[in-house]
Amino acid sequence: MEEEMCCCSLKTKERSDKEYKDLMNRLSRIEGQVRGIKGMLEKNAYCPDILVQVAAITAALNSFNKALLANHIKTCVTRDIKEGKEETVDELVITLQKLMK
Repeated sequence: MEEEMCCCSLKTKERSDKEYKDLMNRLSRIEGQVRGIKGMLEKNAYCPDILVQVAAITAALNSFNKALLANHIKTCVTRDIKEGKEETVDELVITLQKLMK
């Protein structure tokens, strides 16, 4: 079975069970929030009520990004710098620039 890649990088990362479960739980909650908004739309909910829920999803996604980025810096980036792979810093800068658009 061929594994599908969802981004441009062919790199992978081993995650601890705790990190994996935490990130998956966050995504599951976000997924539930999105389904909730779909339900609100189907029930013709008032626009500001939907917008408040969209803002909550945006905040949840930002929180997910912060957790993932912090772990990336603490593990992958730190390891690569110790191994002399300075290009990882450039990769991190590019990633941060994309996140701050």
